[in-house]
Amino acid sequence: MAAGGGGRNVPLCSAEHGPRAAQLDGMRRDGGGDPYWSRPESRVWTVMLLLGTCLLYCARVTVPICAVALSTHFDWDKKQSGIVLSSFFWGYCLTQIIGGHISDQIGGEKVLLLSASAWGFLTVLTPLLTHVTSAHLVFMTSSRFLMGLLQGVYFPSLASLLSQKVRESERAFTYSTVGTGSQFGTLVIGGAGSLLLDWYGWESVFYFSGFLTLLWVYCTCKYLLSEKELIIPIDYLMRGLSISKQTKVPWKQLFKKAPIWAVIIAQLSTASTFFTLLSWLPTFFKETFPESKGWVFNVVPWLVAIPTSLFSGFLSDHLINQGYKTITIRKFMQVIGSGVSSIFALCLGQTSSFCKAIVFASASVGLQTFNHSGISVNVQDLAPSCAGLLFGVGNTGGALLGVVCVYLAGYLIETTGSWIAVFNLVAAVNSIGLCAFLMFGEAQRVDTDSAYMDL
Repeated sequence: MAAGGGGRNVPLCSAEHGPRAAQLDGMRRDGGGDPYWSRPESRVWTVMLLLGTCLLYCARVTVPICAVALSTHFDWDKKQSGIVLSSFFWGYCLTQIIGGHISDQIGGEKVLLLSASAWGFLTVLTPLLTHVTSAHLVFMTSSRFLMGLLQGVYFPSLASLLSQKVRESERAFTYSTVGTGSQFGTLVIGGAGSLLLDWYGWESVFYFSGFLTLLWVYCTCKYLLSEKELIIPIDYLMRGLSISKQTKVPWKQLFKKAPIWAVIIAQLSTASTFFTLLSWLPTFFKETFPESKGWVFNVVPWLVAIPTSLFSGFLSDHLINQGYKTITIRKFMQVIGSGVSSIFALCLGQTSSFCKAIVFASASVGLQTFNHSGISVNVQDLAPSCAGLLFGVGNTGGALLGVVCVYLAGYLIETTGSWIAVFNLVAAVNSIGLCAFLMFGEAQRVDTDSAYMDL
């Protein structure tokens, strides 16, 4: 159907009878209803979501921060500690897609708050429940698996929320700002958590993270959502089976689109290489520079990543507002996030100077945040009606590929005895994703059944 002449674009992924679809349809019927946040609303939500992302990572990193103390307390060996640490990941993979899909139907903010409430309570209750069970390994493994299930919905829900509520010209800065919460959270729990661990024991780290999460949920519900909005997700979940039958996701139509595959492949690549660097950089510094201070290489790269993420979002939105095509800016940001960052990763494997290694590591990690203004928001460009679901698909694949890359990196270290092979792997995987995005990436909506709007 041609654009104009009474024709209208119908989102392929929207549910016919879902609360979110009804809300948006009501706005259209009223004429001129604006589904986007106003500037003041956007600022408040951006700050609250940044805090939510920060607390997400605080809760996520509690067990790694307390790993040594937990091993001593429960008499675990390295293998048992590894089982507990890795169990989070398997749960995390399972809820990405369903979390994004539900968010597309009822609103990402509601799914975020439901999951945050659950993981906040779980974090607070974990130390208490260890006193009523003797099977500590089984309990902690199950607890971490459940934590992964609950947190797996967060970023797909965030992508869904921002695609529905933030204008295209403001998405990159908003997403980049919210994304800095991951670095803030890592720094907060690394600093405050370490002090609490030394002063009051491992239990205090869980209480600190859990109670702050519950406080955040309370404030968000009280000041940003109405009582009517809070009832919708519970009602939806009670009727989830019948609604899921009414909702049909057009996989064939979507996955025939080259831009969809381009952004998914790029997301697979960037997520897996980030996970690889996150897992192996501390070991690289400890083995290569054994006399170096741990707080330097564990803190400095993440401190650098905060301003670079904010700058990338500001620059992206500024260039789009200046009249540059959206896809041009998305690809430019991705070249920096995947291409230039990989160059610094390659340099990291060649240097024997600790100072240069810190600079290269900080540049590589910091520039990877430009992905927030590239592929992360490109999903929202392509399919705002089902951005959460598609983000979940890419994030699930990225997490699974991350496990493969982390294992392969360890294998390469053992067989070659050199870290150069690891950073070559990072650069190679990033290059595959970048090439796919540069060749086939677009910023046209593909979730509509009529003519596209060229962005």
